[in-house]
Amino acid sequence: MSDSGSGYLRYVALGDSQTEGLGDGDDVTGLRGCADRFAEELAKGSPDVLYANLAVRGRLAGQVRAEQLPPALALRPDVATVVAGMNDLLRPRFDADEVGAHLEAMFAALTGQGARVATVTFPDVGRISPLARPLGRRVLALNSRIREAAGRHGVVIADMSAHEVVTDPRLWSPDRLHASPLGHARIAAAVAHAFGLPDSDEAWTLPLPPGAPVPTRATRLRAVGTELRWVGGFLGPWLLRRVRGRSSGDGRRAKRPELLPPVRLAAASLTDQRVVSE
Repeated sequence: MSDSGSGYLRYVALGDSQTEGLGDGDDVTGLRGCADRFAEELAKGSPDVLYANLAVRGRLAGQVRAEQLPPALALRPDVATVVAGMNDLLRPRFDADEVGAHLEAMFAALTGQGARVATVTFPDVGRISPLARPLGRRVLALNSRIREAAGRHGVVIADMSAHEVVTDPRLWSPDRLHASPLGHARIAAAVAHAFGLPDSDEAWTLPLPPGAPVPTRATRLRAVGTELRWVGGFLGPWLLRRVRGRSSGDGRRAKRPELLPPVRLAAASLTDQRVVSE
């Protein structure tokens, strides 16, 4: 915080595709995402805050630590978010202890330098995509390590996993790996509430308005078709990249490597309202 106590001055976001903003905009018009949205919330109470986003899609927790932590520390943030581990969770040789150690090292380094740090827990991906149900135990293990490491270093947790709404399909993009614009808005609101920012509250935990009616046989058949299209359109290409040893983040750099004022998008609230109503 600033010496005058007027608010935060430097916010740095570390992480993977969720923090980069995939699912909220695109690479042509630009990505927004939960970190951008949280920066905007910070700016409401701290107009002079500057914001850098070092996240790169596809990064494992160890890569986030190796590639993003040193430049993050060099920027000397007084507030930071660290969200990583989901890409590790999807790998065949997932090790919750190893991922937790990488996260804890980042928590320790940032808080040791005086930053106030926030992180999130992950939802049960099996409730978002039935084909991901075998990953449920991994999610529980990862969330356990996140809570333990955060507790040892005074890191604030936006406990997404504790609320049923986070598995509502409307909070997720068609690939089911990245949040939708509404989902990114909810994540930002959760972090703002965890930090106790002015005007933040528990509204992000509330369920969305009722959606589709109870499935019939026809809608169940359509659901099967949806699953098959998801496998062909998203899961298949993802697996192919893994087999080839490639990542969606190959050759990419951080979208905001320097501290700059947050950019507000006036149309965002209207976008969120449209998503809620669908």
